[in-house]
Amino acid sequence: MLTDEYHALDLRRVLDTLLAERRLHAADAFVALERAQQQPGGHPLETLASLELPDRKQPGAQLDLDTLCQWLADKAGQPYLRIEPLQVDLVRTGGLISPGFAERHGILAVASDDTGVTVASAQPFQRDWEADLAQSLARPVLRVLANPVLIRQLTATCLRLSHSVQGAHAQQRASLGDLEQLLEQGARSPASDSQDEHIAHIVDWLLQYAIEQRASDVHLEPRRQHGQLRYRIDGLLHDVYAFPASVSLALVSRFKHLGRMDVAEKRRPQDGRLKSRLATGSEVELRLSTLPTPFGEKLVLRLFDPEQRNEGFDRLGLDGALLAQWQALLQRRQGILLVTGPTGSGKTSTLYASLKRLATPEVNLCTIEDPIERLEPAFNQLQVQPSLDLGFANGVRALLRQDPDIIMIGEIRDRETAQVAVQAALTGHLVLSTLHTNDACGAITRLQELGVADYLVKATLIGVMAQRLVRTLCSRCQGCARLDHSPCRACRGTGYHGRTGLFELLAPSENLLAQVGPGIELAVLRRQAVAEGLRDLRQCGEEKVARGLTSQAEVLRVCG
Repeated sequence: MLTDEYHALDLRRVLDTLLAERRLHAADAFVALERAQQQPGGHPLETLASLELPDRKQPGAQLDLDTLCQWLADKAGQPYLRIEPLQVDLVRTGGLISPGFAERHGILAVASDDTGVTVASAQPFQRDWEADLAQSLARPVLRVLANPVLIRQLTATCLRLSHSVQGAHAQQRASLGDLEQLLEQGARSPASDSQDEHIAHIVDWLLQYAIEQRASDVHLEPRRQHGQLRYRIDGLLHDVYAFPASVSLALVSRFKHLGRMDVAEKRRPQDGRLKSRLATGSEVELRLSTLPTPFGEKLVLRLFDPEQRNEGFDRLGLDGALLAQWQALLQRRQGILLVTGPTGSGKTSTLYASLKRLATPEVNLCTIEDPIERLEPAFNQLQVQPSLDLGFANGVRALLRQDPDIIMIGEIRDRETAQVAVQAALTGHLVLSTLHTNDACGAITRLQELGVADYLVKATLIGVMAQRLVRTLCSRCQGCARLDHSPCRACRGTGYHGRTGLFELLAPSENLLAQVGPGIELAVLRRQAVAEGLRDLRQCGEEKVARGLTSQAEVLRVCG
């Protein structure tokens, strides 16, 4: 027995059991006892895991906290749950257990349905709380064992969040819409101070949690009865929380106020930007966008981590011969370089990495964007403002009067912008921009569709980079190919952690450009490009599969 019935786990008995199973050296057991004397009151498994000892039964493995928790669960005959915050139904479980009761017994409600309430604990042999909880819930209690560190962290987070949501919802029900009116009028009152405090805490939690989960975008979407919070992680959206509808409205108003947007205007889309300092002291930049819907305004936040500003081509997945070829194109003094792909394919990251490589003290580099994705001190940035008749075309004309060497146009969308881009390239400037095409050769036919004369395409186009983003295999679990078949905390059981780029680079030769003419078919251009050595997106993906960076299924999902 690891412990007496109804008592807390005992470190000595844990060590004795591990020694009997030959998973631990006797000398390591003495070290663990000494550590426990220095840090009394800690959970036995945390104390043991902090020593980072090797697992004698599994060469190369370590007795980390996850391994020890799985071992303890097997001994106790309880399921082991690797708590994934995104999978905890905070709406159903947030108010089930009182804060004092949860903290006193070190437990956390992680799921709830008609069959019972699933409660996580790191003390599998303590049962004195089960009967009282089952009676108060009027439902069975289902026990699982979980990581004690995560239980403490999530208990504190969930309880604070639940308190803030309930407080904000109660005040909103008392006077629906008061928060928006107060923000619009600038009025203050004791009630609004209390309400703002709840909303401010939810905003802080929302942003901090998004950073912790590596979210690139936060979606707050109004529904008939509630507001749905979703995070985009590694390109896919995940449900996170369902706020009461009134709280969701207050959150949107709060973000609009912080982003210096018109809080009273709800009939048209708006854009904003803000910089926030998190409780950890780190800063995050956010781009805000609202959209009117039948149930209220939908809000999307795009997160930019300032610490990732200096990410290089290696972080993007651009390396080897492709990188050398792209860098050679960037050294050209004039011409058009295009980055193509659908929305969310990483075009902006590639452009910014390229611009930062080009932004030396000897050149004047200017950009025109809609909107400015990231504020960069290394070059000059101009924001498109249609209300002032400042579009891409007019903006490029203005930039040309600023003695530029290099111009970046956020996107070539129409005939006029395409023509001024070509004129800028013809007059001795290096122009970088983006197009929405499926592949590199498609950029040529797209320019033709936009009305650029064939001879101008031949004279100015020096390179096209088509790209996509694929999820990379989790380095910790190698795509969840684990012996115990349990979810990995790093990738939340998806098998993927982070993303890398797939690239297709076309530097059109004279032979290929000679075929550009009226009615030229895309297939003809692709055949010529492939004959000259073009490696397409799928071939790039296959290379990364062979290197163990991603999976064949992921490449097929993205490339079709």
